[in-house]
Amino acid sequence: MFTGQKLPDVTFRTRIRDDSIEGANPFRWQDRTTSDYFAGKRVVLFSLPGAFTPTCSDYQLPEFENGFDEFRSHGIDDIYCMSVNDSFVMNKWAEMQGIKNIKVIPDGSGEFTRKVGMLVSKDNYGFGMRSWRYAAIIDDGVVELVFEEPGRDDNHSEDPYGESSPENLLKYLRGKKVA
Repeated sequence: MFTGQKLPDVTFRTRIRDDSIEGANPFRWQDRTTSDYFAGKRVVLFSLPGAFTPTCSDYQLPEFENGFDEFRSHGIDDIYCMSVNDSFVMNKWAEMQGIKNIKVIPDGSGEFTRKVGMLVSKDNYGFGMRSWRYAAIIDDGVVELVFEEPGRDDNHSEDPYGESSPENLLKYLRGKKVA
């Protein structure tokens, strides 16, 4: 993923709540496209190796959730969290984290992540193919700026977090120099 890149056209298989469905699982399938999420909006997209993993659950997702109002005050319309996980996993993770403002995008097959060049093997942790950790500001489907963790590589032995933190993106939005 690079500055100025137009996001690839991808269809995401999502599950959305439908109160007309009775029972313990009142959700239905709904396809959403890249355009559905990104057209006509300025958004933050952050991607991470996996739902329910420690750094993602303890820091990244809650920190973006807690900073939502400030992002909005800087002209961000939505904040999306993407992972190479299916919709069932992403929805349950958001629910268990108490997320109200961040919208999760399931990239179950990794198609979007592969097309933006962020798909890496995490076989060393038993994960298979996953997203490298990054965040980006996207304006009407075009990458304005990317905040990528250093060392992107297959089977990286660490899980860096800092470059893609909400505070780093907010520094940029506030007009301060990002290190």
